[in-house]
Amino acid sequence: MLAYMIVEIDTRDDALMAEYRKHVPAIIAKFGGKYLVRGGTTETIEGGWQPARVVVLEFADMAAARRFYHSDEYKPVLALRLKAGQSRGILVEGLAAS
Repeated sequence: MLAYMIVEIDTRDDALMAEYRKHVPAIIAKFGGKYLVRGGTTETIEGGWQPARVVVLEFADMAAARRFYHSDEYKPVLALRLKAGQSRGILVEGLAAS
């Protein structure tokens, strides 16, 4: 079953986040992931959630998503993102839209 990584990001250091963005696409691809959403305008339709930026990644399954997130390749890059701002993230299993 496909897995999705959904991350809400509030950037505080644009230069550091730009450095993160230079490195992360190749690592995502190495683990079979792909971007479905990478920023863009958000509109709150329920509740009080008002994320500054949302990223959605798709992986073949939860194991692949976990391998990416916990990989030695991603650890130093993730540290850049975590230093550049605040974020919250989840992994969720789901079906591809038909």
